[in-house]
Amino acid sequence: MSTSPSAIRSSKARSVPPFPEAARELITKLSPRVTGLERVQHQAAELIRLPEAVRGGLEAIMHFLLEFMLEQEASDLDLGGRAANGYVWYRIHGAKRPHPEVGRYDPDEANLLILALTTDRIRERLYERLSVDFSYELVYQGRRRRFRATAYLEDGYLALNMRALPEQVRPLDSLGFHPNIVRHLMFEYVRDGLTLVTGVTGSGKSTTLDAIIEATNQLSEAHVIILGAPVEYVHTSKRCLIRHREVGRDVHSFKEGTIQALRQDPDIIVIGEMRDPDTIMAALEVTDSGHKVFSTLHTSSAVESIDRIIAECPVEEQERVRHRLADVLRVVISQKLCPRIGGGRVLAKEVLLVTPSVRAAIKNNNTAEIYQMIWEGGSLGMITMEQDLFRLYRARQITWETAMNFANNKRRLQQLLQQAEG
Repeated sequence: MSTSPSAIRSSKARSVPPFPEAARELITKLSPRVTGLERVQHQAAELIRLPEAVRGGLEAIMHFLLEFMLEQEASDLDLGGRAANGYVWYRIHGAKRPHPEVGRYDPDEANLLILALTTDRIRERLYERLSVDFSYELVYQGRRRRFRATAYLEDGYLALNMRALPEQVRPLDSLGFHPNIVRHLMFEYVRDGLTLVTGVTGSGKSTTLDAIIEATNQLSEAHVIILGAPVEYVHTSKRCLIRHREVGRDVHSFKEGTIQALRQDPDIIVIGEMRDPDTIMAALEVTDSGHKVFSTLHTSSAVESIDRIIAECPVEEQERVRHRLADVLRVVISQKLCPRIGGGRVLAKEVLLVTPSVRAAIKNNNTAEIYQMIWEGGSLGMITMEQDLFRLYRARQITWETAMNFANNKRRLQQLLQQAEG
């Protein structure tokens, strides 16, 4: 689908709610000498003192912007800060553009719109870290819709990203994994070990994890603990008891949540992100104790994921981490969402299954050999990013230019084309 302005879906015939005059007066009364975090804190304190109807008016604007987001099938909304130039920006089918039809808001107005979505606890974390992740809900067309939000300071003002979370989990079989890989992902068949789902922000990592957990929920009797920052999709316990713990609300950190999970009788632990050495070490520890663990990394290939985990740890610990990781790692899935011919996006993935040969390569610090093992491991369900991109190209789902742009190893992709033409 085109993302040109002429292709924007028609919105419901309604106007943007007016910006509350009392909130505008709050802005004009504040001295321009008050800047940065101090300005945000002052505005938050003054906003709390105003009548509830003022905050309600600000929330009504945000709800309008979020409803527009859902109507346009946008994945993300961005506003606030100087860089937005007063516009609300939406990402629609991969392209992020400003949308003046939903109004313009100067940085101070955006500050108040963002603050209207926050609670006292969220603001405390924002003031402490200058960035905060949280979840948000609204009722749209009679259904609850959830969003993942990140508020942060940009050039002295608040900026906000909100991502629409799916209402339903995609079936695991729709993601195109080899049956042998699916067996290793399912608790019914493999009850321990670490599985990593990696990729840049917006590459569908959460979608894949949720699909795995929901498939497990229908197949196995197990206790699943999901640690999120924030929690995105909320699963309903079926055959599995599934608990959701949000970092910052239910637990202080991924590390603490991971360690605490050991005392909560889990079978499966989902760690939203292994973002620091402490979380990595905790994840390896709970996996080493016989649990099945899933987590994510912001890496673009299986080999890079292995190297990143080891490199994140202190030098004196790296040898021990390398051996421990080799023993517990089961599967690495690296994902990219590519523009599909005709509109939308399509999943391209690299899949590594940890065989004895892969395990030995990790222990011997020969991770450069692993790419070739993936290349030759198709019968086991393995596939390189280049092989999957070539498959999508041959299936006429993506263009050759897209395949080349998203390839990690362009020479290997070109080699596949030459072999096919030869």
